[in-house]
Amino acid sequence: MLVLYAEEIEKVLKKAVRHALLAHKRAGNPIAVWRDNRVVIIPPEEIPVEDPLLSQDQKKTETISE
Repeated sequence: MLVLYAEEIEKVLKKAVRHALLAHKRAGNPIAVWRDNRVVIIPPEEIPVEDPLLSQDQKKTETISE
């Protein structure tokens, strides 16, 4: 039964993960990931997710400076 909704479930889960990563990054909190059979702590500035709020501010700054 879940197979029928697999695409929708995957889309919602990806959105939830992105939201959690952004929340950690914005709050300045690190995340823990499993890499090479061990736990690795990723500092907030290295969390691999683009913050749309920061991107908009950067675009405004670029436009102003041009």
